[in-house]
Formats: sequence, structure tokens, C-alpha cells
Amino acid sequence: MDMAWNKHPAAADIAATVDADAILATCLASATGGNISAYFDLGVIYSTGSHGIGHDLIEAHKWFNLAAAQGHEEAAWSRADISEEMTAREIAEAQRRARAWLASIDRKAA
Repeated sequence: MDMAWNKHPAAADIAATVDADAILATCLASATGGNISAYFDLGVIYSTGSHGIGHDLIEAHKWFNLAAAQGHEEAAWSRADISEEMTAREIAEAQRRARAWLASIDRKAA
């Protein structure tokens, strides 16, 4: 089998994007189902910028907050950790996004 496409930078970028999209989609689907570990995993992904997902402390805080609210201890520590790098306005935005996420889940369940 010819693996030349793996050597082409554009093909590698596309493959990385597809993998990142698949990882994100899987985590989001699990999070929609209320999976606390998925909330935490999304926080890690956004806080580290891993899997080709952009570094976003507001999104990371949102997901850590959702996990911490469900009793995930490590998420509470992680949320506190990244809060030190955020402004009060960014934290407020993260909290607003967490409330919006919960409201959207409630509407889907109804």
C-alpha cells in the first residue's frame, strides 16, 4: 500500500484535523449524556490545547466547572489552577457558558 500521502504536510494536517474533530465529537457526545469524565477530558483538551484543539482557558474552565459541580475532585483543582491565569471577566464568561450548556441539556431532555 502506498503511504506517500502520509509524507505530504497538507495530508498530515487534514488527518490531524479529522482526528481532533473525532476526539472532540466523541467527548461532546459523552458530555451531552452527562458523562463527568467527558467534562473533565474536555477541560484538559482545552486547557492544554491538545489534539489540535486550540488553547482556550474559558472553555477549559467551563468544562472543569461542570465536572467539579458533579463532584470530580481533580476538575475542581484544575479549575482553580487555570483561574489564576484568567481575568474575572473570563471566569464570568466561562460560568455563563457552563450555565448555557446545562440549559441546553435540560431542553434536550425535556
